Amino acid sequence: MKAAQGDFLLLVDKPEGPTSHDVVGMARRALGTRRVGHTGTLDPFASGLLVMCVGRATRLAEYLSGHDKRYVAEAHLGVTTDTLDPEGEIQSTTDDLSGVTEDAIGHALRGLTGGIDQIPPQFSAKKVSGEAMHRKARRGETVSLRPVRVRVHAIQLLSVALPRVRFEIHCSAGTYVRAIARDLGAALGVGAHLTTLRRTMVGSFDVRQAISADRLGDGAAVSGARLEPIEAVGHLPRVDVSRDAASRIGHGQGVPLEQPSPQAAEAPTGEEEELLVAVSCDRDLIAVAAVADGMLRPRKVFAT
Repeated sequence: MKAAQGDFLLLVDKPEGPTSHDVVGMARRALGTRRVGHTGTLDPFASGLLVMCVGRATRLAEYLSGHDKRYVAEAHLGVTTDTLDPEGEIQSTTDDLSGVTEDAIGHALRGLTGGIDQIPPQFSAKKVSGEAMHRKARRGETVSLRPVRVRVHAIQLLSVALPRVRFEIHCSAGTYVRAIARDLGAALGVGAHLTTLRRTMVGSFDVRQAISADRLGDGAAVSGARLEPIEAVGHLPRVDVSRDAASRIGHGQGVPLEQPSPQAAEAPTGEEEELLVAVSCDRDLIAVAAVADGMLRPRKVFAT
């Protein structure tokens, strides 16, 4: 049975191995549409939650990309690789982990929490002069990268079975967990790389809500797991409007705000901060709009 089509959000549990783009390709074939995208890449060796947008819901991806993330990860102490993960070439090894204790590991992880200045990996999608870093790195080029300010809300040490260290991390968008493993190894003086990574949450979306990638062609499974566009922007304050106002907003027109001004929500990265709201009518998403001078001014119209 062909999977349900339309405009919706779909949570998919990516397996280890394929790229995020591979999973998008699987979804496009299974759902019978080219309009499929995701809101945050997972490396091929990683597994877990991909938030996928289908149909016109792809227009909402920018409002989902800045969410906090949660991961469960495992680092291998005593071995470094050029990619900071198991797919890279080994750069250094040490067999002497005698000075590495569970207390020392916990102390090092606590030092990596809060607001930190993180140097991105050389092998990453970060662009320098318009080109992804991993392309430069594969040509043997090394670029001096500036630290990027990220926030690690919490790291919980789950288990230690040297040389393996397993931990859970809650961090801001843009945080590289591979770099956390690298910096953990550096703090302990033995080096490290990330061996496994599983994304468990994106914002309020949980991998336990997701369907496996091999069920993308199962229409019943997709229909049962799909989320409506209004849920995609559930983190934004919601403003309900009349059908007349919805029609005007749907044509790109501003309308007076008829209810008390909601609390502010952050604008997407790169834009000036403004009060963004999800405008709905009869529980359907009409637009993402800015509130200014008592007016709702559409920023991205969803309804036709």
